[in-house]
Amino acid sequence: MNTVYDFTVKKTNGENKSIGDYAGKPLLIVNTASKCGLTPQFTGLQELYEKHHEKGLEILGFPCGQFNNQEYDNIEETTEFCQLNYGVSFPMFAKIDVNGADADPLFTFLKEQKGGLLTKDIKWNFTKFLVNRKGQVIKRYAPTTEPSKIEQDIAELL
Repeated sequence: MNTVYDFTVKKTNGENKSIGDYAGKPLLIVNTASKCGLTPQFTGLQELYEKHHEKGLEILGFPCGQFNNQEYDNIEETTEFCQLNYGVSFPMFAKIDVNGADADPLFTFLKEQKGGLLTKDIKWNFTKFLVNRKGQVIKRYAPTTEPSKIEQDIAELL
């Protein structure tokens, strides 16, 4: 696998979705959680999406319960929570693992491309990966990095 566009992920209904469907667009890929202290970042992510989606930006959310089980077991609860509480309209996908033996292959690739501080593992919810129009991972952001702090980097890709 050479770019993020080479991967297929699961939609919330269990169907496969090729990341290649987003080819040519900058992506912000985020592991999310609905019951986390960082959950209010959904507001900032949605604001970025509304501001830059027409210019090509796609934000892809991947619910993950690996960190203190801060995600609903039922994906319908997750999507309803995100829509009702934060107005999330960017694509959300099936719940995944981001670390360990069962880590989603997309996130294994993302971590290989841009490791974190001291380790490649994702340390918490809302780790963000910025991908350019060629499908290359260009930057990784810590969970505590507010979406507004990423806006300049996104603007440069648009």
